[in-house]
Amino acid sequence: MASTLKLTMEELYEDEYQLIAIHTSLEDYRLAYFLNQSLSIQLKKCEDDLQVKSKKGESHFSRFEYEDDDLCNSWNLIENKINITNTGSEITTDLFSSNSSSFTTNDFLLPEFKNVDFLLKIEQEIDCDLLSSYISKMNAIEKITMVYAIDNQKIKTKNNLIF
Repeated sequence: MASTLKLTMEELYEDEYQLIAIHTSLEDYRLAYFLNQSLSIQLKKCEDDLQVKSKKGESHFSRFEYEDDDLCNSWNLIENKINITNTGSEITTDLFSSNSSSFTTNDFLLPEFKNVDFLLKIEQEIDCDLLSSYISKMNAIEKITMVYAIDNQKIKTKNNLIF
């Protein structure tokens, strides 16, 4: 009898990337501009947003990308937190009045990091000194509150980072 070999997604997708958390109130395009200036990269907005299905439905996260051919790596700036505005159905209380309700909810690319506004994914292992250099340059940007590296072992929803 032949046996089958089953692979999990974690086995297929090894830790070949660095993930950096960014806390900021900047809009995505402004953050990309400041990162381009600070890190000498060329992040450009992707035509298609990153689509992720969750309990709240399908969410679209903005994504900026830069392919560095010299160092053979790619950079992705991804929105981690989005606001979803849902408009409820109209409620009719009598013949002449009606109320429509709307409410806003948040959805997250990585729900285990709800305080993180953006994620910078560098698809290549880089040494600690270079990573520290990138983080200190990003922390020097005035509108950024905090930047730090995320340990890949703490990410529970790694499938959302496959694109």
